[in-house]
Amino acid sequence: MNNIVNEDDFKYYMQDIERHYFGCRYNYNELLGNEMVPFKFKTIISKHMKDDVDLNTTLESHLYYLTDDNFDYEIYKQLKGRVRVSEYKNPLAREKGFKEKVYTIPELVRISKESKEDRGMIIRELIISKLALFAFPV
Repeated sequence: MNNIVNEDDFKYYMQDIERHYFGCRYNYNELLGNEMVPFKFKTIISKHMKDDVDLNTTLESHLYYLTDDNFDYEIYKQLKGRVRVSEYKNPLAREKGFKEKVYTIPELVRISKESKEDRGMIIRELIISKLALFAFPV
């Protein structure tokens, strides 16, 4: 069987009345080049994150390994960031099938790398608050 996955299916930007949604297969360079991404978020990446994070890093990888001792953690916390993940339905039995769950940035960071691996965690989407982005000083 030939399983072909189109990586671009996981690179998207959407918004609703309250939030912005970013597919986590985007890397920071791609976000900066996407005309749909809010200018203020691009400014935050350019001014505050580019020195600490390689711009070729995907959101998925960055958020998976994010720690609370970095400035980028404080940025995502201030933006009221939340992360949509897929993880095993039952991590102990490693049953087939995944469930979807949304974590705040502090909740995600408190989960150890080993526990994320045990849960089969896959970071799918970054969600940030429009109001928090509006209020963020640049």
